[in-house]
Amino acid sequence: MKILVQLSHPAHFHYYRIAIDNWQKDGHEVFVLIKSKDILEDLVKNAGIPYININEKSHRKSKLGILWDMLLRDWKIFWICIKNNIDILTGSTAEIAQIGWLLRKPAICTGEDDADVVPTFVRFTAPFLNIRLAPVSCNGGIMDNKTIKYNSYHELAYLHPNHFVADKNVVEKYFPTNSPYFIIRFSSLNAHHDKGIKGINANIAQKLIDILKPYGRIYITSERELEPQFEPYRIPIKTLDMHHVMAFSDLYIGDSQTMAAEAGVLGVPFVRFNDFVGRIGYLNELENVYQLGYGIKASELGSEERMYDVVKELLDMSDTKEIWQQRRQKMLSEKIDYAQFLTWFIENYPESKKIMKENPDYQYRFR
Repeated sequence: MKILVQLSHPAHFHYYRIAIDNWQKDGHEVFVLIKSKDILEDLVKNAGIPYININEKSHRKSKLGILWDMLLRDWKIFWICIKNNIDILTGSTAEIAQIGWLLRKPAICTGEDDADVVPTFVRFTAPFLNIRLAPVSCNGGIMDNKTIKYNSYHELAYLHPNHFVADKNVVEKYFPTNSPYFIIRFSSLNAHHDKGIKGINANIAQKLIDILKPYGRIYITSERELEPQFEPYRIPIKTLDMHHVMAFSDLYIGDSQTMAAEAGVLGVPFVRFNDFVGRIGYLNELENVYQLGYGIKASELGSEERMYDVVKELLDMSDTKEIWQQRRQKMLSEKIDYAQFLTWFIENYPESKKIMKENPDYQYRFR
């Protein structure tokens, strides 16, 4: 079988990486398409995965530019499918749905964002959608009638214990692990769905540093340019080592959705501060059902003080790591290994769709 996978964000690389490897080992030919987005191309190169960059130059400065880029990607994907006689397409983009519909090919869209968070994606995807895979915690809106729900998270495609074991030796290439340390993350918040979203600004970051400093070391990772006073805290770590560093940290604070979820599934307390709080199902579940983190809506009155209070409370707990690992084990006991499920679903489509429709509990074979 010939499988086309479109990656458009570094997070997509992580949750498709193991499935791609599985498909190749099972004898399938996999065509990986990417666009130039942050460190995505470096990740694919470093993993030794052959790929085609179908969007090297971005025109994201306007809505017209974003639409133009999408149409260019559509055109390129169309001809790659024709030239290589692709059997099935998958990815987290509108283009996968559009080209699948146009060529009458099976197209499996993947996603974990709720529909009201990504309305533009829904607008350009829903009319063409063949089938979508999403967590049970995700509200897909009008896409739900074409969605197969699974009980897991994208982050468990690569951070499930079946695939990831934290290694202190990796962390100690950068710094010692014999004393507490904390990670602060700044997102760029410049995607089309981030318009009007507030996060951690310089004043908040400085206050957090003042609170954390008496308790341990502080490291900052950032998508955006840092103010000069924060440069001494910047963490110069290889991307694929970051999950090891995260796993041994004592606390994560940030305005990134993905890194908050990664901390949660690793059993590291997280404090998420932005205006997406309350709107994203899988993070609501990690926070409210499994109590692995705290979401604080940035625009609410008194939100900054509430965040500082939560951070202080976590810092003063004596058995935080033990409690969080117990909560993590409960979460893991109820979730499936998403990478293995995704591998099976694509390899066995459309029979896999029929099986999941008739017997959703079949997914629990993938532990």
